[in-house]
Amino acid sequence: MNPSFSMLFYIKGKHLEKSVKVPIYLRLTVNGKRSELSISRKIEPEKWHARLGKMKGSDAKAVQLNQYLDTVRSKINRIHQRFIDEEKPFTALDLKSAYADDGDKLKMLVVLFEEHNAEMEKLIGKDFALGTWKRYNTTKKHVQEYVKSEYRRSDIPVRDVNLKFIKGFEYFLKVTKNCNHNSALKYINNFKKIIRLAVAHEWISKDPFYNYKVQFKTVEREYLTKAELESMVNLDIRMPRLDIVRDMFVFCCFTGLAYIDVKKLTPNNIVPHIDGSQWIQSARQKTRSKLGIPLLPTAMDILEKYQTHPKVQNGECVIPVLSNQKSNAYLKEIADRCGITKNLTTHLARHTFATTVTLSNGMPIETVGKLLGHKNLRTTQHYAKIVSKKVSEDMAVLKEVLAHGKNKMTKKGIR
Repeated sequence: MNPSFSMLFYIKGKHLEKSVKVPIYLRLTVNGKRSELSISRKIEPEKWHARLGKMKGSDAKAVQLNQYLDTVRSKINRIHQRFIDEEKPFTALDLKSAYADDGDKLKMLVVLFEEHNAEMEKLIGKDFALGTWKRYNTTKKHVQEYVKSEYRRSDIPVRDVNLKFIKGFEYFLKVTKNCNHNSALKYINNFKKIIRLAVAHEWISKDPFYNYKVQFKTVEREYLTKAELESMVNLDIRMPRLDIVRDMFVFCCFTGLAYIDVKKLTPNNIVPHIDGSQWIQSARQKTRSKLGIPLLPTAMDILEKYQTHPKVQNGECVIPVLSNQKSNAYLKEIADRCGITKNLTTHLARHTFATTVTLSNGMPIETVGKLLGHKNLRTTQHYAKIVSKKVSEDMAVLKEVLAHGKNKMTKKGIR
């Protein structure tokens, strides 16, 4: 069933003042909801025929204005019919936007994304981290590929994005791009920002994300146990590339720093504390939150090991780390040598600090959150759940041991 539709030309202003021109407006109504727009014409109130919605008289000015009104009316009717033919739901605001686009260039989705990313790139290091910009750039590429695959076009008007588009994009990410559930939803969230930008500028009539719910799956974060961490620390490595990667990883395990935060550390970030100990004073690359981390003995030993390295002496770094990609590749080799079957990455060291090094040793969760640079304690509480789960598992093992011992004592007649 087609929606109800009407249009009305009317004037705005002080109707009683003669010879003072007032603007002519067009009111569009779809299913009882209105949208108004100026048609960029003015008229003296006394010359306006309110019931007919046109200028009175038959002189040249009246004919010219009324012909223009007919042209506008014809355009609106043509746009309305197009929406009907496409069998797409539409609103009065959609008609208004489509009419405006007849004279102006349509706001295109990929172009809008590129404009957003270009502005974001200029703010790297100020409002955004490089990694954030890279993720938005990757999201834009995925959107571009989806539009080409699904619509056989290089770009589409942003107003054409609807719930079907969003769900189709999610399916594309999971099936075609082979993203896991959480990764796909992270790209969707990035895409949502672009659409909300379009909604705010009224380039799209309504938010297509209104009925779309993002539900991330809980992922258990891996970390090294005390025994695994000790095997990493004590591993005898003769190859410099592996040695640097191992030291960087262990340093992160005892400081809680992410790879990028270690990479940008310089000797200036190592400062003496009031109690005489050495602290790291820095800021997280990801959140820009300030960090104040006391250096544990293992971390201090690693810093001392590289004090004579040329890059350290030049003030470029405190550990001459390799690229993140190479580090992750070499960690796999180190894991094999240690007999560790977990998928070692540079970020797993941060999880190890939160669980094995701090929470498992009784450090208050509030302190751990501060050391990690978390802005919200709920982020840190996830690690506390992991530790609690480990305690439960260990207790279950203990119960089995005690139960086994009790059975032995019962057989011997001990009550």
